[in-house]
Amino acid sequence: MSKIEIVSNGITNLHTDAVVNAANEGLWEGGGVCGIIFRAAGSRELTKACQAIGHCDTGSAVITPAFALKDAKYIIHAVGPRWEGGIQNEDRLLYEAYYKSLQLAMENKCKSIGFPLISTGIFGYPVKDAWFQAIKACKKFMID
Repeated sequence: MSKIEIVSNGITNLHTDAVVNAANEGLWEGGGVCGIIFRAAGSRELTKACQAIGHCDTGSAVITPAFALKDAKYIIHAVGPRWEGGIQNEDRLLYEAYYKSLQLAMENKCKSIGFPLISTGIFGYPVKDAWFQAIKACKKFMID
């Protein structure tokens, strides 16, 4: 992974080795991006895999098979923070969710990864600030 490409497309339509799910700590099927990914992958199979893992801390990520997603091999479940006005280390936690997702992708020999804008939906993270953390984490990962 040596370049950043920004595309406006449904996350399940990306042709990448891994897609990132904007997950919750319990790894349950949710609404928004999370629900779309679960339904496309196969809710029953993905729920079972997530239940086997059990939990993921905010600012971290875990990986499962992609099941029925058409191109991806893996789903990386990244838990971003809920926006609390910027006073609960949200910037650091969001950065870490992106960075740990990239690490998991590399450890699993992925050559490409597709991200949604983590935490900007029901978690309320400001879009401009979320973009900053996403790009910052990707750029740092590429030079490390």
